[in-house]
Amino acid sequence: MSNERLRAAITAGGQSVMQVAEHIGVDRKTVERWVTSGRTPHRAHRVAVAQLLGEDDAFLWPDTATDARAVSASQAELVEIYPNRGSVSIDTWCSLLDHAAEAIDLLAFAGSFLHDAVPDFDERLLAAARRGVRVRLLFGDPQGKAALRRGEEEGIGDLLSARCRLTWNYLSPLLGAQGVEARQHDTTLYASTFRFDDTLLANTHTYGTAASHSPVLHLRRVMGGRLFATYMTSYERVWDRSVVAC
Repeated sequence: MSNERLRAAITAGGQSVMQVAEHIGVDRKTVERWVTSGRTPHRAHRVAVAQLLGEDDAFLWPDTATDARAVSASQAELVEIYPNRGSVSIDTWCSLLDHAAEAIDLLAFAGSFLHDAVPDFDERLLAAARRGVRVRLLFGDPQGKAALRRGEEEGIGDLLSARCRLTWNYLSPLLGAQGVEARQHDTTLYASTFRFDDTLLANTHTYGTAASHSPVLHLRRVMGGRLFATYMTSYERVWDRSVVAC
C-alpha cells in the first residue's frame, strides 16, 4: 500500500523524491519505495524526513507511534510542568525572548500577560527580529466567534474579545517591521503555545478555567520526540488558516 501522507507532504513541501533522497543521503529508489510501497524507513531516516517536510514522523508513518525509542524521546522532552502560568517566572520569559536565535512563534487568544508582566515585551520582540530571528505572532480575531465562545466559557462574556483588541493595539507598532509576521485567528485553542527555538511552553486550556490558572508544559525538543513536534504541527495548522493582521 502506498504512503499517500508522505507523497502529499513531499509535494506540499515543494520537494521532489530526488531532493528528499539527496537531503537524507539515500538512493532515489529508496525514497520511491517509501512512497509507492509504504515501506517504513529506519528511525534516523524517518526523523530526518519529518524535519525536512515539517511534519511529525508519527503522522507520516502512523505504525511507528508506539515505537519505544520515540516514547522515551518524548518523555525526555518534558523539562518541567508548572501548575499554572503564574508559576513560570518573568525571568524565564525574558531569557527565552532575549536568547532566541532562530524562531519565536507565539499563539494565544490575547496573551495579555505578555504586555502586562514582561518588561519591554514589544522592544524585546523587535530586538529579536533585528538580530535575524523569525518572529510570528498569532493572536485572536477580536471579531471572531472563537474568542467570544472562549470568553463565555470562562464566564467573562466579551471581555476576552476586548483583550484581543487591546493586544492588537499594543502590537500595532510591530506590524510591518522587518522579520515580524502577524496573523489573526478564529480557531478553537486547546493550548496557548509559546515557542523559542527548541524550547516550547504549552499553556493548556481547560473548560471554564482561565489559561492563567491552567498548567504549563515546559518542553525542550529532542530528536525523535513527539511532544514538541505535535504542538508545532498544531501551530502551523492555525497559522495556515489565519489571516494577515494589518
